[in-house]
Amino acid sequence: MGLSGADQSFSVLSSQEEAVMSVATSFDAIAYAKRFKAAGFTEQQAEEVVTALREIRDARLEELATKTDVESAKVDLIKWTAGMFVAQTALIIGAMFAVMKMNQPPTPAYFPASELRQPAPVPLLPPPPAAPAR
Repeated sequence: MGLSGADQSFSVLSSQEEAVMSVATSFDAIAYAKRFKAAGFTEQQAEEVVTALREIRDARLEELATKTDVESAKVDLIKWTAGMFVAQTALIIGAMFAVMKMNQPPTPAYFPASELRQPAPVPLLPPPPAAPAR
């Protein structure tokens, strides 16, 4: 298992994003292997440690968000915020109408029209006697 100079890995990023990522995450395997050998590691131990470090670095790079991920999250955040604004506005308006309805005087009870009629007046005096027939 030989070590190459600067680690080159496959990427689906654009060339500009890849250039930025490679500058920020360059990994010189040979330099690290030499440092481990100078510290007393054997060639095989140095290669294994450098390989493990490369795997750790690659695993961490997979967790990074791309520009597309950030833009997608931004759009989702804007949608969520707008939806919550609409929902809160509807809730506040509904609460206002409920409070206004509670503060109105109660509606009077209406009776059917037949119960509102007055009874026919009863005469206090008896009717005059009928005139005799002639």
